[in-house]
Amino acid sequence: MTGASGEPSWQHGDEPGGRRFAKLVSDDGPGLTLEAGGSIPGLTVAYETWGVLDPERSNAVLVLHALTGDSHATGPAGPGHPTPGWWDALIGPGAPIDTDRHFVVCPNVLGGCQGTTGPASTAPDGRRWGPRFPRITIRDQVAAEALLADHLGIERWAGVVGGSMGGMRVLEWCVGHPERVNRAAVLAVGAAATAEQVALCSVQCRAIRLDPAFSGGDYYGTGSAPLDGMALARGIGQISYRTEAEFAERFGRAPQDDKDPLDGGTFAVESYLGYQGEKLATRFDPNSYVVLSEAMNSHDVGRDRGGLPAALSRVTAEVRVAGIDTDRLYPLALQAELAELLPGNHALTVIHSGFGHDGFLLEADQAGALMARALTD
Repeated sequence: MTGASGEPSWQHGDEPGGRRFAKLVSDDGPGLTLEAGGSIPGLTVAYETWGVLDPERSNAVLVLHALTGDSHATGPAGPGHPTPGWWDALIGPGAPIDTDRHFVVCPNVLGGCQGTTGPASTAPDGRRWGPRFPRITIRDQVAAEALLADHLGIERWAGVVGGSMGGMRVLEWCVGHPERVNRAAVLAVGAAATAEQVALCSVQCRAIRLDPAFSGGDYYGTGSAPLDGMALARGIGQISYRTEAEFAERFGRAPQDDKDPLDGGTFAVESYLGYQGEKLATRFDPNSYVVLSEAMNSHDVGRDRGGLPAALSRVTAEVRVAGIDTDRLYPLALQAELAELLPGNHALTVIHSGFGHDGFLLEADQAGALMARALTD
């Protein structure tokens, strides 16, 4: 875990758990060419699979995680996996994403910190990438996932599904590789990052960079890490992931441990945000948080494709679009725009939740029903 030593949350050589590893680009080759320029040599992608790939290689489903997720989409906590799968209720035998029917693949994203090449990884020169890790975009992440599909011999996905940052990559798959996607489900995201979303991500990145322990991103092995900045960034994010109504109901103006805030105590909601921040700081690399947040800011499927309507007109997959009625980070208007611009007659599915944006993770019954419809002929 990322701790006082400044070491990342998971490193090659640690217990792999269910992870598999694909070396997709050699150390001494040209590298994965990046949209913003430059390349990444020595690319490795960590991934997990469930189910069996059929002889025709036609039943594969790609599941894509959000900002702080990883390849462990389903399964118990255990060696190599400190927490249960983040979509555990949706994936498995007889589940909405049915591993009796489908071969399910979930990769850790490019730039992450759970086995796929990212800032905490060792570069071909034997040193940590650290601040040398190049600027990446959502399209670069999908390019890495396309190399993984090639490695697995999967020419066309039966389905590609995900929410939030995962949903961004679903859209990029559908627009950038339409011939490789049969069906798709996009949850809680829009076709391009809005100004407010960019602002929120940018402030979180600043919180991490302003932590004195950040050391310009070169903190590995220094004996410290920007954990305070990371916790603050997560707290800012958590406010946007949930709702004012939930905060009012759960916390109101209650003090933590009955200690008056006017006498040195804190409000219960402050304690909650602090806990969420500290919990993430023990399992996630701050550099990855910055790299992935900036990749999310780059999200725009219409960039260099003639704008959103022209870009989305490329889509040939059967796409289900869903939004959450209380999501203040990715409000329903963004999913309505997607449903309108995608080819065909696409109705918008509304997930009803008191949890805001996090509803795509927490409303398992409704999200599961969407997945079952999306993956059924």
